[in-house]
Amino acid sequence: MPLAKIRRPDGRVAVVSLHTDHAHEVDLAAGGFATLADLLHSPDPAATAATLSANAVAEPVAGLTFLHPVDRQEVWAAGVTYKRSKVAREEESAGAAQFYDKVYTAARPELFLKATPERVASPGEPIRVRADSKWSVPEPEFTLVISPAGKIVGYTVGNDVSSRDIEGENPLYLPQAKIYRGSCAIGPVVTLVGELPPLAGIAIRLVIRRGGAVGFEGTTTLAQLSRTPESLAEWLFKENEFRCGALLLTGTGIVPPDDFTLSSGDVVEITIDGIGTLTNPVA
Repeated sequence: MPLAKIRRPDGRVAVVSLHTDHAHEVDLAAGGFATLADLLHSPDPAATAATLSANAVAEPVAGLTFLHPVDRQEVWAAGVTYKRSKVAREEESAGAAQFYDKVYTAARPELFLKATPERVASPGEPIRVRADSKWSVPEPEFTLVISPAGKIVGYTVGNDVSSRDIEGENPLYLPQAKIYRGSCAIGPVVTLVGELPPLAGIAIRLVIRRGGAVGFEGTTTLAQLSRTPESLAEWLFKENEFRCGALLLTGTGIVPPDDFTLSSGDVVEITIDGIGTLTNPVA
């Protein structure tokens, strides 16, 4: 039973539980909740959502306007967690190649702040490339939804849009390559822990459409992820606190070729088994 935030035609934001092709609105107020995050951080989100939506009228999923499932959480990301990503980072920044090789095998992962809620694009909203970048790519990532207690409570789809030329010029430019307006998209739903098949078999697919044709496509699986989601969450919460919880993008195993860069008008589709498809046009 995935959970999602939607916007009603009158502008009201609601939370719904999804059941194949129909949805039921969750009565947050009846449970004493104000946001989707409040529900996700409760002791048993699935049972609570089922109770709070039991009397709701079923409505078709088609036609609903999905919002990103972020309330007040910070969005963080992990890097160099797939071998393909390690190789790509080494290729784009020869002077720093040794550091990417070391972090791939080190106990401590690379973690960085990716976005605040207002910087996150919802499904269907445009993502952007920096005007001062000549080489930008999407990065499809399995994304953890983590409670303030550091517990993984669900999973969603994330797009860590990145300026590879800016990062490659100097690793100290990483924040500028990663954090800017329209550099992150998340959604469309949160699939709760326990509702996915074994993670190693889950596939991640990226399709970039250009002019009605496929400009690039690639696939990987979570079996290629070199760290466990639990270890990444544990490192994120070391010596830190997230009073509103956090989302953590776990890295990418799909990297377009070096001669490919996102262009205005492209459409990026990221599909993760058991969660769904996040689609965003490029502005």
